[in-house]
Amino acid sequence: MKKAIMGTKIGMTQIFDENGRFIPVTVVQAKPNVVVQKKTEEKDGYTAVQVGYGDIREKLVNKPKQGQFKKAGVTNKRILKEFRFEDTEDLEIGSEITVESFQVGDKVDVSGMTKGKGFQGVIKRWNFSRGPETHGSKFHRHPGSTGMSATPGETAKGKKLPGHMGHVNRTILNLEVVQVMPEKNVILIKGGIPGPAKSVVVIRNTVKG
Repeated sequence: MKKAIMGTKIGMTQIFDENGRFIPVTVVQAKPNVVVQKKTEEKDGYTAVQVGYGDIREKLVNKPKQGQFKKAGVTNKRILKEFRFEDTEDLEIGSEITVESFQVGDKVDVSGMTKGKGFQGVIKRWNFSRGPETHGSKFHRHPGSTGMSATPGETAKGKKLPGHMGHVNRTILNLEVVQVMPEKNVILIKGGIPGPAKSVVVIRNTVKG
């Protein structure tokens, strides 16, 4: 059965297994996700549930979403996301998805927004080598030649150049759930995951399983 949940990345730490070996883990606090809407094959052409995560003040929610939350009988949520499940019979509107749906040893894929680096040059962005620093050279951190001669006389699409770096959605595949703490709504995942602390991440069953 497919399962998924949204949570907040707290940070990284390490724990010790029964053999005394330390395991680097990422701490994710996943408070209950509330089902706001159900999509059905008959009405929408596919089966899915829309879930909300994180409370938000009513004045910060637009009127259409306020109506959606009131119709579902749930409090206003900051983030809405759809999860496609094959079976949604047990997930009624207003029900909660909690960390208890995951177990120790589960393999998961974790998606998050990477840290933004702003506008960066080719050395930091693409790991280019720098130019010489001596003998009158004025070529230090430039990208080098970017175009071609008369034919076709333009910069090729996909050329590695300076530009915006980071702040893109990335998914790390096949990570392992090391510990689940339902009383604290916390999941410990082995290794690192994308995004800075306090960013929202999505945990799903791995596609490699």
